[in-house]
Amino acid sequence: MFTFVSLQGAQSDSSASQSLLELDGGVKVLIDVGWDETFDAAKLKELEKQVPTLSIILLTHATVAHLAAFAHCCKHFPLFTRIPVYATLPVISLGRTLLQDLYTSTPLASTVIPASTLSEASYSYSQSISSSQNPNILLQPPTGEEIASYFSIIHPLKYSQPHQPLPSPFSPPLNGLTITAYNAGHTLGGTIWHIQHGLESIVYAVDWNQARENVLAGAAWLGGAGAGGAEVIEQLRKPTALICSSRGGERVALPGGRTKRDELLLDMIKSSVNKGGVVLIPTDSSARVLELAYLLEHAWRSDGKEESPFSTSKLYLASNNIGATMRYARSMLEWMDDAIIREFEAITGGQQQRQIGDQEQKQQSQGALPFDFKHLKLIERKGQIDRILNETDSLGRSMGKVIIASDTSIEWGFSKEVLRKIVDDSRNLVILTERMAKSDDANKGSVASTLWSWWEERRDGVALEQGANGENLDQVYGGGREVEVMDAKRVALEGNDLAVYQQWLATQRQLQTTLQNGGATSLESSADVVDDVSSDSSSESEGSATEQQGKALNISATMGQANRKKIGLSDEDLGINILLRKKAVYDYDVRGKKGREKMFPIAIRRKRNDDFGELIRPEDFLRAEERMEAEGQDMRQLNKYDTKDTLGKKRKWDDVATTPKDRRLSNGANKRQQTNKSQHDQPDLIDVIAENSDLFEDEVEEEVIGPSRLVSSSETLKVNLRLAFVDFTGLHDKRSLHMLIPLIQPRKLILVSGMKDETLALADDCRKLLSRYVSNSETEEFVYAPKIGVTVDASVDTNAWVVKLTDALVKRLRWQNVKGLGIVTLTGRLEAGHLEMNDWKEPESSNKKRKILDDSTEKADEVMHPTEIPILDVLPSNMASATRSVAQPLHVGDLRLADLRKIMQSSGHTAEFRGEGTLLIDSSVIVRKTGTGRIEVESIGLPSAGASIQGTTFYAVKNKIYEGLAVVAGG
Repeated sequence: MFTFVSLQGAQSDSSASQSLLELDGGVKVLIDVGWDETFDAAKLKELEKQVPTLSIILLTHATVAHLAAFAHCCKHFPLFTRIPVYATLPVISLGRTLLQDLYTSTPLASTVIPASTLSEASYSYSQSISSSQNPNILLQPPTGEEIASYFSIIHPLKYSQPHQPLPSPFSPPLNGLTITAYNAGHTLGGTIWHIQHGLESIVYAVDWNQARENVLAGAAWLGGAGAGGAEVIEQLRKPTALICSSRGGERVALPGGRTKRDELLLDMIKSSVNKGGVVLIPTDSSARVLELAYLLEHAWRSDGKEESPFSTSKLYLASNNIGATMRYARSMLEWMDDAIIREFEAITGGQQQRQIGDQEQKQQSQGALPFDFKHLKLIERKGQIDRILNETDSLGRSMGKVIIASDTSIEWGFSKEVLRKIVDDSRNLVILTERMAKSDDANKGSVASTLWSWWEERRDGVALEQGANGENLDQVYGGGREVEVMDAKRVALEGNDLAVYQQWLATQRQLQTTLQNGGATSLESSADVVDDVSSDSSSESEGSATEQQGKALNISATMGQANRKKIGLSDEDLGINILLRKKAVYDYDVRGKKGREKMFPIAIRRKRNDDFGELIRPEDFLRAEERMEAEGQDMRQLNKYDTKDTLGKKRKWDDVATTPKDRRLSNGANKRQQTNKSQHDQPDLIDVIAENSDLFEDEVEEEVIGPSRLVSSSETLKVNLRLAFVDFTGLHDKRSLHMLIPLIQPRKLILVSGMKDETLALADDCRKLLSRYVSNSETEEFVYAPKIGVTVDASVDTNAWVVKLTDALVKRLRWQNVKGLGIVTLTGRLEAGHLEMNDWKEPESSNKKRKILDDSTEKADEVMHPTEIPILDVLPSNMASATRSVAQPLHVGDLRLADLRKIMQSSGHTAEFRGEGTLLIDSSVIVRKTGTGRIEVESIGLPSAGASIQGTTFYAVKNKIYEGLAVVAGG
């Protein structure tokens, strides 16, 4: 059984992608937790309902559309962090920097608490909601440390390596579920998932690109970059269901391919910087930005002559966390195209064999590594934008500037700030790199979608610009049209809003505690705890010694969750701990204090030993297979020992407390993680925090700690600059879809992740293309284009039976191996029967069985009457002779001519292709493979002198063909 439902992204203008696959036995697989630029929490309601039933989660791309909601779900959805998550290493690393950039750039990502939820939790709010506006109270956003910890629990995978995942604690058994990642080509580490479960073979391919690019290799359908295959690889061919994206299904690729696309972009840039204008290229901050940065950096290197426009212009890359993104990119060159690897090897090899003199200077000028930028300057502060835009040359003239800025929607990244500065100059140019959904009065889209609709309308004319080849460049005038830009700001809660938030928070804690059978939840963030402590301490009353100790214990637990800088504890709340937590404080007045407040805060660590010496940790003596299983369990239950979830609870004796800066389960578990994880494969959490610490230092004054609300303001910009479009989406087009889907030959096709018109149009085309692969007797639908929330049953039409073979029949079986599979055919007689009592193994001892029989008659009936299973036995002699003449030999297997060519060449024969599907061997034997898979072998006539050679070649070819197939027959 296999059912599919799209939670987001099916026949929708939204780019977000969320898909839920349910397999036989109740196994549920969630693929992607995407979001769009609205960051609407209501779009995650259906996902939240499915969390307690999920088995595993798979991530495909490090983009907003595929994993922007991952950190939100980890922080605000109970049980979400206990579900195993799988992705490739680039998706983990680049996804971490993307979400850190997202939550640092805009408070919209924190999401607004719905007014209906607040009215249910607070009576005072429900009474005043009619007279006042919605306060837009925000949820607590995850910090940079929390985001890094969420991504550290994701299981990294490599391409083309089958893996059997671990199920979640509340999942049914996976029953041999196998997942395999293949290159998707759209982003670095982007994945096409192959899911094998029983008879179901599912290929999930959303947002892939078959074309080869500067940084990224093409998708792995035909074997990857440089394979040159004419057939889809065996692992992805003929799946029972193919889930494919329809975005770009009506797009026609630019003639000339990648080279023409790159030239068009450079011509657009030259036309603007020649006039001293500023070029803004909005893009994402983790995925497609690598392609643009690499292209422009190498264009500046190769075309940086004095007469070139690039020599007098500046190149910038602006994003909050772009430095960390590029550091990760430099460490993951093996995931990129082979040309990048060859470039790296050539440069590193040349540096080792340098010679002195002019040649050394030449190599130093050209020997930069692929992502070691010499011309591209990284900007991580919005305050630097004004400075770079006001730069002039030595004569005081304005300089041409090219700024690649996040994000694509021009809603929350640096691109919005740059647009605000350059919008009034007609020399400036905005180059859109992705097609956007059209915005209208009813459905107001992003700023980028508004500019895209203007570019398509071309109401105010097109600029007359020519490229290097004399071709016209389409640059549309803004014409003074107005666009509205929204600004979001975080403001601390005060007064009644703060009381409403605390009541809502208490209600949510109570609900989630009930769902989790007791215990605190992740809602209890550091700022929330401090608010509760400060509100309780406002009522000044003399407490007993136990109350004082309880307060001190709460404060110490709060400080264990986060540092003082992030929480903002007062000196009164710190108490005696001020001697440890605050600098330049060496004295504390203990007069009148009680309990812990009267003693210096020293934590004495107990030694882990007893009367017999040091304790032995069994985990240090595990075998290799046991160690791997234990590590998987540790990663799955990493959040089990989080201090946020164990506040006020006792720990086991050998458990070590976990803090955001010290992710440890126990001494042994920590030791295993340090031993088996290298720095190259999985960056340390402390390193991730340290490399971004400068970002937090500069913005700590503007950051609002604790409960806050969203304040929005709008600004109308008059657009006088020019608009252009160069397709750098890196997605499949109409031609690639029409070519590859028939080659894949899926039994069921499900189209998602696209707008309604292009999805329905592609569905009609695929029905025509796949009709010849569907039998005439099959009348059911085999191409689906579901809407959001609609369940599709795409199960295979096969049946499996369980039979018991007799010993006499098993002895007669003759197995043959074909490509690692064992094949046998048999003819027998099926008889009704059941398992005998001697053959049936008792699950329990005789004493326990006797007790069960005495206590329950129902269980006794189950013991006495096992499940009936039919028996397959040897045919009687009188029937065997009659069926032997009916059974014909059968060839099993699929012979590829490319494999046969290699086999014959290794045997000393000459073999070459002559036309499509024709192989010529020794210039005398022709092997053809028809469209139905039939193999035809022909031998041409030769003179009598060459007859013996011809016969030798002919029979040698036949023998090699038979060796690659299994010849089986019944009887």
